Amino acid sequence: MTTRGFGEPVKRVEDPRLVTGKGRYVDDIGDDRTLHAAFVRSPHARARIRDIDPFEAYEVDGVVAVYTWDDLAGPAAEPLPLLIPHPDLTHPRTGYALARDAVNHVGEAVAMVVARDRYVAEDAVALVKVDYEVLKPVVGLRKAAAAEELVYDDVPGNAAAVSTQSYGDAASAVAQAPHRLTFEWDIERSACMPMEGKGVHARWDRHEGKLTLWTATQTSTGVRGAVSAKLGLDLTQVDVITPDVGGGFGVKIVHPWPEEIMVPWASMRLGRDVKWTEDRREHFVSSAHERAQLLTVDVGFDDEGRVLGMEVDILHDHGAYIPYGLIVPINASTQLLGPYKPGAYRVTFTSLYTNTVLVTPYRGAGRPQGVYAMERTMDRIAQYLGKDRLAVREANFIQPDEFPVDFGLMFQDGRPLKYDSGNYPGLADKLRALVGWDEFEEFRAQARSEGRRVGIGLGFYVEGTGPGPYEGGHVQVLTSGKVKVATGITSQGQGHQTAFAQIVATELGVPFEDVIVTTGDTRRFGYSVGTFASRGAVMSGSAIALAARKVRDRTLQLAADALEADPGDLEIVEGQVQVKGDPSTAVGIGTVAVLSNPLRYAFDEASKAATQFSGGPVDYSQPPITPGDKPGLDETDYYSPPASTFAAGAHAVIVETDPDTAEIHILKYAVVHDCGRMVNPRIVEGQIHGGVAQGVGGALYEVMAYDDAGQLANASFMDFLMPYVSEVPTSIEIDHLETPSPLNPLGIKGAGEAGVIPTSAAIAAAIEDAEGIPIVRMPISPSELFDLRRAAAYPEPVVNTMPGTASTRWVDPASLPAAPTESEDRP
Repeated sequence: MTTRGFGEPVKRVEDPRLVTGKGRYVDDIGDDRTLHAAFVRSPHARARIRDIDPFEAYEVDGVVAVYTWDDLAGPAAEPLPLLIPHPDLTHPRTGYALARDAVNHVGEAVAMVVARDRYVAEDAVALVKVDYEVLKPVVGLRKAAAAEELVYDDVPGNAAAVSTQSYGDAASAVAQAPHRLTFEWDIERSACMPMEGKGVHARWDRHEGKLTLWTATQTSTGVRGAVSAKLGLDLTQVDVITPDVGGGFGVKIVHPWPEEIMVPWASMRLGRDVKWTEDRREHFVSSAHERAQLLTVDVGFDDEGRVLGMEVDILHDHGAYIPYGLIVPINASTQLLGPYKPGAYRVTFTSLYTNTVLVTPYRGAGRPQGVYAMERTMDRIAQYLGKDRLAVREANFIQPDEFPVDFGLMFQDGRPLKYDSGNYPGLADKLRALVGWDEFEEFRAQARSEGRRVGIGLGFYVEGTGPGPYEGGHVQVLTSGKVKVATGITSQGQGHQTAFAQIVATELGVPFEDVIVTTGDTRRFGYSVGTFASRGAVMSGSAIALAARKVRDRTLQLAADALEADPGDLEIVEGQVQVKGDPSTAVGIGTVAVLSNPLRYAFDEASKAATQFSGGPVDYSQPPITPGDKPGLDETDYYSPPASTFAAGAHAVIVETDPDTAEIHILKYAVVHDCGRMVNPRIVEGQIHGGVAQGVGGALYEVMAYDDAGQLANASFMDFLMPYVSEVPTSIEIDHLETPSPLNPLGIKGAGEAGVIPTSAAIAAAIEDAEGIPIVRMPISPSELFDLRRAAAYPEPVVNTMPGTASTRWVDPASLPAAPTESEDRP
């Protein structure tokens, strides 16, 4: 059997091509005849559009057309779709392909210019005159919740949705608990920054009535469905191809973006290829953000720290529109539970409109916020009781013999929140050893003797992965012996071409090098959902495995006829079908593919064996293709899960805070991860490394800083800080635990988002442990930590704010003692 199959740390086959500049991205499509689009974008956060005058733009040499909403008609002129409806989403609002009569955030597309090149298009954009009536915007969760101003006059309280889920009587459980704590956790708005922004290239063939669209998306079939609906085309008239994509992280799962409607719409009208490539400022002000939530926790617990009841209220900022529904706050509110099961639980989230860029899932998709609230709550309980933080968690863990665990809540896939498998005490045992938890106080004492401040923190999480409804896979054996695999999900760097090839190599018994994988091309596979929610390996991997098993069974049957053997006596080894243990009598799988397709004509030496006078044994009582069979050696299958499968993990971090500058340095980072059976440990660890890097960014650097006028004050890499290699942990200690999922044929769970989910919680805990100052809001910068130190030292309020922004952080010295501000003991 191949040594590069399931479970092996195979190097990614994609990498040599990508790192040597041989990748092919959307911006590489087209030639000198391609027209280029640029967009007029609103400079105001909230305004009515009185008039648009494109006259001066038309005077620029090279301008082909200028379009506004008035040029659209039919479905293209209607609001963009609400992709994920929900019964609690009572006041949904989505934008238009081009703003109709109002704009609701800075960066909203108002008009589109098409010109011979992007330079001309950008010059013309500056000449399109838009007359705005500027209105007062709503910026920030507290202002949105206060509702003194409304984003939409017909949306009371700025609330698109209020949703409550619960089990047990949480209010009574909290009220009657021996101990009770109440506090608020605050997570700032951030955003993903893929190296490649969005991009669209459209080609309309008027003779065939066919639209071909290249787009940097996470769901080629979703774009296909949306574009065909908006442009009045049948699905068969639209092909969507996703070439190489330079990162997605969630922002490219939204569909259709306005540009994905307008670019093909213009191509159809002009009869020319039209392209648009997002620049970095556009990505900041017109794509999508995430994270911003305020979470209020009221928790009751016993003397051992066991949570008897918990009530959580969440304010969620979803920006100006809500096309992706309530997925982010649902994730935050349900995944907050982590590896624990409080005696009773009630959570209510309110999803609020603000005049800022819309919010959609970003790697982790609401889970970092929920996990932050729960893990910091565990820290507070331990602090209050004077107990070890890990011991308090262990007192609350769901035990291995309790699975499956049904919480009686609904998850983001519309199915019950039901954990399928796990071993959370096992994660804790591995993490304790990996980070040196029991030895840390000795390390701290040594550091103190040297005048250094160090602290340790940890965070556990459970992540629902692989949600449905389905994915499919097609496996085809060619007459050369090569195996072609196609699936509908797209790739943005996950290593699909490697991992899926490993699955097929193992299931089919062929060399890994002979498997060729295609993703995200509707011409090859037309039915799919998309790449998100850590679902690629779970969903497409399972579907591909099922298809490969079908091909294997058929291969053995056909080879049995050729070898005059029983199929049960045969095996496939390195692409050769042979009697088990006897390679002397064998037939290549490519030859079997030849025999699977009865031919009248011989095209080459190989195809002679499939012709009517080949000389081989023939059963003349049967037709060449028996009823129920088909020519060719290929199969398609689909996997549809009964529910999501739940991965889990634990992170721990040791930090050092500079006593003078308040800079925060990560000394050690440890991760224990359980994603079920691992297809490729090397790829899993790469996902963890990348996730931790993004988690560090979210914990220490990345903030979308809006001012009161709704202007994004740091909309460039000059001001928006991301961690460089110097800020990311140079060495991440990783250990694995494998609890196979019973829900899919491979026993796997998702791994793509694991690294980012508990990072803020662990780092906040470590900083707090080093400083002795409560950390209640993330991310935290050195200047903010400096102000917290000053507030702890001097009895006066300190305003902690970024100049010119609305991100003001008040620190009340009365809130700074070790115990939380609100507590209550009961006998």
